[in-house]
Amino acid sequence: MEVGSTGILSHYDVGVQYTSMSIELSRREAILGLTSLAFAPLGMARAPKANPVGWAVLGLGSYATNQIMPAFEHCSQSKLVALISGHPDKLVRFGDRYGIPATHRYTYDSMDAIRSNPDIDVVYVITPPATHPAFAIRAAGLGKHVCSEKPMAPTVDECRKMIRACSLAGTLLQIGYRCHYEAHNLRAIKACRSGELGKITSMRSDHGFNIGRGQWRTERALAGGGSMMDIGIYSLNALRYLSGEEPVEVVATITNPSDDPRFVDCEDTVDFKLTFPSGLVGHGTSGYSWIPGKNQFEVVGSKGTMVANPATAYGGDTLTIDGRVVAVEANNQWAAQMDHFSECVRSGKKPATPGEEGLTDIRIVQAIYESAKTGEPVRLG
Repeated sequence: MEVGSTGILSHYDVGVQYTSMSIELSRREAILGLTSLAFAPLGMARAPKANPVGWAVLGLGSYATNQIMPAFEHCSQSKLVALISGHPDKLVRFGDRYGIPATHRYTYDSMDAIRSNPDIDVVYVITPPATHPAFAIRAAGLGKHVCSEKPMAPTVDECRKMIRACSLAGTLLQIGYRCHYEAHNLRAIKACRSGELGKITSMRSDHGFNIGRGQWRTERALAGGGSMMDIGIYSLNALRYLSGEEPVEVVATITNPSDDPRFVDCEDTVDFKLTFPSGLVGHGTSGYSWIPGKNQFEVVGSKGTMVANPATAYGGDTLTIDGRVVAVEANNQWAAQMDHFSECVRSGKKPATPGEEGLTDIRIVQAIYESAKTGEPVRLG
């Protein structure tokens, strides 16, 4: 573990001193069907446009190095030009691998120097949620556009501070909701919105796995919560983008095993219901002790039932309507996400998943926690 110049631990960007994270990730990926084959970028590399938008990746943990950085090869408008890490050894290893010159490798202590580097347009923050605000605000203050991983931040106030910092700096803010750019999820949204399924009568989304011991995800100070703040974001966000509505009421329960040390500081299983303005009710769950794990959603309509299983994996997503497989050409969701933001940087348009998207999720998560604590429904104004 390390303490960078932000004064906070960065467990995403860890070295050999903290190898349990990679063990936990591999377990999680295996449960969700995220095999090594799923990590391979889909399709041929795309020819980059002249003068692509330059990206710096901040935090060189598993997700950054196994998913995000390889995806740049498949981008047409985005280019990896710099690395920021608390581990000099990672800067050397991955800098050499991706041809990043020494002048474009920064530690957390030295990252203020990116202000004068014209090659860097965007900083992609890939660290634990509690560290997102400090890094995002810092990057914006250095004049860089910001892409921050989800969940956006532990609290609504911190989300607002991130949005405000980018607004004041005149930079854009995108939250890394990769599923909004993934072909199967886009096809599912189309089925819900086009009337293909008829009138939507119910929907549910379930995401969970069996987490290992000693992981940063079970430390509230870093993660902001437990399963709801991690894998539960997929359940929550899917109910929102599939319904096309924002919930007006939340009711939730949390169940923790009494004798499991993993859940001393965070929640295990969350069961929540969202009531939408149309009267539709969406049922979501998340869990950290599920064997086997789940990664799925189901939408029931008057004309048909749509099921995605897996629904939000790193690869191999499937979609069926009334048991018939829906043909979807898979895409590289990370490349699509980054190229979209690069287009926004060039055009000045607001990204499809801006800071407000992340703020909305966190606002609902906090309502879920409140409902579980009080045993009462919570209205969302």
